[in-house]
Amino acid sequence: MQKCRLACSLLSALLLLLSCVPAAVDGCDSAQCVCGAAGPGDVVIGIMLPCHHKVRALNERIRPESFHCSDFDLESFMLSLATIHEIEAINAAGFLPGVRLGYLMCDTCSYASKALQNVEHMLAVNMSLHVQCDYTSFRPTVKIILGALYSEVSIAVARLLNVYMVPLLSSTSSSPELSNKPRFPVFMRTIPSDTHQTKALAKIMHHYDWNWVGVVYGDDDYGRAAFQSFLRDAEPNGVCLAYQEMLPHYLDPSDRMQWIRQVANQIRSSSAQVVLLILKAELVDALFREMIRTNTSRTWIASDSWSSSWTLAQMDGINQVGDILGLTFVAGESESFNDYLKNLKATTGGYNHFIEEYKSIRFNCTPECFSNMPPSYCPSKDLLRIKADDACSVTDPQEQNDDYLVHNLDTSKAFSNRVAVWAVANALRKLLKCNSSSCSGEINFPPWKLLKELKNVKFQLDNQSFFFDEYGDFVNGYDLIMWEKGSQHRRFRRIGKYHIFDGRIELIVKNVTWLSTANSTTPQSRCSKRCAPGYLKKILNVSCCYNCTQCLEGTYSDAWDLHVCKKCPDGNWSLKGWTRCEKRHESFLRWSDAHPISMMGAAAFGIVLLFVSFVVFLVCRHSAPMKRAEVRLSCVMMAGLAVSFASVICFMGRPNKSLCQAREVMYAMGFTLCVSCILVKAYRTFLVFLPFSQITCRQLHKLYKPPVIVIVITAVQGIICLLWLMFDSPDIDITPPSPQSMTEIIQCSEGPKYIGFGLMLSYIALLALACFLLAFKGRKVPQEFSETGYIIFSMLMYLFVWVCFIPVYLTNKEERTPVQASAILVSSYGIIFCHFLPKCYEALWASETDTLERILKRWRCFSSRHFDLETKVDKDIPVVDMLSHRNDRFSVSSTTTILSPADSEVVVKPFYNKMIPPYRFSKRLKSEVIRRRRSISF
Repeated sequence: MQKCRLACSLLSALLLLLSCVPAAVDGCDSAQCVCGAAGPGDVVIGIMLPCHHKVRALNERIRPESFHCSDFDLESFMLSLATIHEIEAINAAGFLPGVRLGYLMCDTCSYASKALQNVEHMLAVNMSLHVQCDYTSFRPTVKIILGALYSEVSIAVARLLNVYMVPLLSSTSSSPELSNKPRFPVFMRTIPSDTHQTKALAKIMHHYDWNWVGVVYGDDDYGRAAFQSFLRDAEPNGVCLAYQEMLPHYLDPSDRMQWIRQVANQIRSSSAQVVLLILKAELVDALFREMIRTNTSRTWIASDSWSSSWTLAQMDGINQVGDILGLTFVAGESESFNDYLKNLKATTGGYNHFIEEYKSIRFNCTPECFSNMPPSYCPSKDLLRIKADDACSVTDPQEQNDDYLVHNLDTSKAFSNRVAVWAVANALRKLLKCNSSSCSGEINFPPWKLLKELKNVKFQLDNQSFFFDEYGDFVNGYDLIMWEKGSQHRRFRRIGKYHIFDGRIELIVKNVTWLSTANSTTPQSRCSKRCAPGYLKKILNVSCCYNCTQCLEGTYSDAWDLHVCKKCPDGNWSLKGWTRCEKRHESFLRWSDAHPISMMGAAAFGIVLLFVSFVVFLVCRHSAPMKRAEVRLSCVMMAGLAVSFASVICFMGRPNKSLCQAREVMYAMGFTLCVSCILVKAYRTFLVFLPFSQITCRQLHKLYKPPVIVIVITAVQGIICLLWLMFDSPDIDITPPSPQSMTEIIQCSEGPKYIGFGLMLSYIALLALACFLLAFKGRKVPQEFSETGYIIFSMLMYLFVWVCFIPVYLTNKEERTPVQASAILVSSYGIIFCHFLPKCYEALWASETDTLERILKRWRCFSSRHFDLETKVDKDIPVVDMLSHRNDRFSVSSTTTILSPADSEVVVKPFYNKMIPPYRFSKRLKSEVIRRRRSISF
């Protein structure tokens, strides 16, 4: 059995050698075969990676001749070495007992047509590929192909392999298109689809608050598919495109530079400071050179195709382009692989022309290549950097080794290639029915059987579990890397991870230093400034361009960049531009506030004044001033004013319906009672001192009944208040507060229609006006006989206060309660100061020598009118002589003049039963004198 398998291995190696055809590769002679590396084995694995960047003079190719590749790709070369090393490690570990894995590696040169040519060589049987109608039994030497690097190449190769159902397993091709199983049933990969990558890119932009970005993508299958996927993911993450540019990858250098400059101009002219590049590394290289030339700096977001490109990181002037952030596939270090890179050699029994080419570039002595005019066979300037310093002292370059690849390349990124080899090995172990000692399955199996087993494989590697999902993809997440600034070049640093299953970004390094800000402050790239809490976005043309407007009253925003302001819950409110809702402050005249305390003090002081006045009036009730002031009538006035002052107390505290009704009724009845007494006084003066015809005077005198007048006037006000309480009752004001106010005014409403309130005030005003007019008619009467001046002044004060009150009450809703209380206080104090305090002063401190004669003399100076006095005379009394006695007292009432010398009283009573010629006041007054034992005063 072992001899049979050894013979098969030798036969496979012979077929590999026979499958080689001449190809022109930079740095190699024409004897090299198309597939530049091979290792013998029972089951051969195809490796299809680009060890060179591009195909030379592609636009000049007019014949189906060999492809001329150029620009050795150091990173892809390292990935191919990782695949070869893992195959040799599996063989050395005996993972497939009795079965050796071989490989055949071909260079795609990053070109799909070259890759298709490689497929022909890999699938050829006996140096030919026969056309068949059914390939179910097709058994090529290569059972599976690992590759390709770029999605565009993988798409082309997968379409061809669909015919033969040969599995294609890639570790780098991430185009979402390849997840379409009906179109690409043979394709599988050990990395996530770009569907996840574009979500991760959008999440990163959202995380760093970049919503205004530019996108440049390649005109290939990978670039177009990734760009469309990013468009779908950008909007949910609040990312908008400032511009989108496409770069063809198939143009000549001259035509390509024209496109590069056009894209560079767009980048420079845009306000977007973040640019996403979904390009191959060679196009990024050309774009960065233009950026360096024009000294343009931006924040660059790298797709997986160039996010860890060693060539770009070593570019001259790379530190000038700005910050670079990108996503790479999950990586893992391997010490054994690093040791392998330090001791490069071809597999025993095989060959590796790529290793030979690398060592030739690294260790060959070529000083002429560093001259100003290097020969055509010299590598590019970038590749000359890898030249060893002691190259010219080396005798045999192919025997040399060092650790250059380990120290200058990120070998951990080859982890996905290692995983791919182990996935194949686990599928083969099941297909070949291997146990710990042998494999009993058929070795020369059709490739579709391996594809079937590969879809169901599940294995562990480096403490991680791997399996393919329904789309043939691994979903093991991404690493977030930042290109840190070195002395002249860049180095890669992993700063976080993106977890696919929950869409979460985990930052390992949180405080990174950004080149654009020179500190840990994240650079900004926004179409509009962020809307702070309290504002909302007002979108302009795209969702990322907006104006910030304040939230209206009753709404709020408590976070940045909200599209809609939140509505305040019931019971709360907010003003314009607020970030939260609060309960409205209830406003009413609180007992503890300064203003209510002052008003209560004023009301209490008014009551005290009334009480003091009442005491003085009682004590001095027999004095002349008190007699003229009518003590009983004045006491009634005091009672009314006391009730009016007490109503002010009801304005304090949190109002309720009962208080609202009580304070208005108390004021209405109390002040009406007071004004009715003043009306009686004004009417009395009007009747006594103003002459009328006999009939008119008699009729007016009949109306003068003080108790009746007071009761009737007050009763009318009582009826008004009763009807007011029944049909338009005061209550708590339910008018909603102003949207611009956080104060909820708790106050009384004087009724839904204010009719009762208006009638009440109008009635008092009418009484006050009547008092004013009556007093004004008798304004020339001496103050000693009447209170006309005080009545005029007090009523004017009342009318003025309440006329001012009405517009304030109607226009200033917030101050209605204190304004009304203040109006009550002022009008009440006006009556105190006009009617009571002067009388108290006269009674306590005024001169008692002010006799009736002097009073009449003073009045005669102001009066020019003639009085017609018709009197019935029983006895002539000389008025002046009679009043000259010091002990004489007098009282003037509205209908009688009572002169009381000593203990007797003389009542002077006008009669109107006959006409008497008028007399001047300088003559004697002829009166009917009636003797009485007591004084009668009305």
